[in-house]
Amino acid sequence: MAKNILIKNGIIATLGEKNRVLYGHALLIEDGLIKKIAPQKSFKGKYGRVIDAAGKLVMPGFINAHMHFYSTFARGLGKADPSRNFMEILNNLWWRLDKQLTNADSYYSAVIPLINAVRKGTTTIIDHHASPFAITGSLAAVEKACRETGLRAALCYEVSDRDGKERAKEGLDENSVFISSCQTRDDNMIKGLFGLHASFTVSDETLEEAAYRGHKLGAGFHIHTAESTSDQIECESHHKMRVVERLRDFGILGRKSIAAHCVHVNEAELQILKETETAVVHNPQSNANNAVGIADITAMTEKGVLVGLGTDAMTVNMLEELRCGLWLQHLKRDPSQGFMETANALLVNNAKIANRYFKNVGELKAGYAADLAIVDYLPPTPMDANNFSGHLIFGVSQSTVDTTIAAGKVLMEGKKLKLDLDEAEVSRKSAELAKKLWSRF
Repeated sequence: MAKNILIKNGIIATLGEKNRVLYGHALLIEDGLIKKIAPQKSFKGKYGRVIDAAGKLVMPGFINAHMHFYSTFARGLGKADPSRNFMEILNNLWWRLDKQLTNADSYYSAVIPLINAVRKGTTTIIDHHASPFAITGSLAAVEKACRETGLRAALCYEVSDRDGKERAKEGLDENSVFISSCQTRDDNMIKGLFGLHASFTVSDETLEEAAYRGHKLGAGFHIHTAESTSDQIECESHHKMRVVERLRDFGILGRKSIAAHCVHVNEAELQILKETETAVVHNPQSNANNAVGIADITAMTEKGVLVGLGTDAMTVNMLEELRCGLWLQHLKRDPSQGFMETANALLVNNAKIANRYFKNVGELKAGYAADLAIVDYLPPTPMDANNFSGHLIFGVSQSTVDTTIAAGKVLMEGKKLKLDLDEAEVSRKSAELAKKLWSRF
């Protein structure tokens, strides 16, 4: 890896809360960090590597705030019974699939979407893993895939009582061991969260133990929250309270915690999420696909809740998710609402969420991680900080990522992968393992 990399001739969008769109500037990367952004004429001398970004937009790599790598082997699987509601989807597909995963399956399930993430300019992913009959070592298998592709990731194991107390205990242990391991290394590339499936599959006993362990480790929690009405119905029937109230009472919420989905939360629950500084991650394509509803992120934003954007494994293309999210906010409310709330979820809030685990990511700024996406884009109308979101949603989203850099390492350049992986061989082995899994399904 070159000690330093100069990126010149591109349009630079810094993002951050005060986005700047810079013309005639260049960006210098040194030792995995952004060293300097300044007028191009101020850069003189020789550099280890020079990337010509003429005709391109240079911006921070995208962040995916809720993902499931393990779902990869469901692609093309036609053996699940038709499902009429969310619980049938879980029982007919996901809870049958995850039971069959081995640690080798978990590795290949991760490496395939990670390679695709490089192609789409996504450099940081917050994942939620499940493999209830191959729990121990599963997060190490996923970590291996992340390190081999060079992407930044926060990982967790999905603790649940749905497969019995023994599996729940093993899941608790897997989270504890992995989080401790990450804290020991502290390398700003791989972090650990304490994963939980959802309120309706986690008993009081398991929730209490998870809270105890998570707090002892100083870790945040990552849990599906009121994704479907069934989560709220179960909670009100069995616990005489709402889902967010239950999570608060057990100490699961907080500044380092992620409540994914929150499609069916009321105003009182939004207030709790705000007061506890819990991040909500919106997954519009998944919610539409599962017909569970449309989360009102406009109301969440008005309430002061930090709302990010995830894909829930529907894609690794964050611009595709962004566009879908905007259309659905318009559908839920009206076309005059939801534009900046949706754009900021990706462009501003995902970085805020990621910076709760990593150091200095999601913005092009001196001292920040050199995570970049360089995208083919010649603006056909004036583009500046004020209208950048409009260009991104209606123009950049239809363009192609040319170069992806994470932690100063060039992972793709000129649309060609630069990974130390044989993609054809990885895909061949993945298909071989998927076929075996399908035979067990």
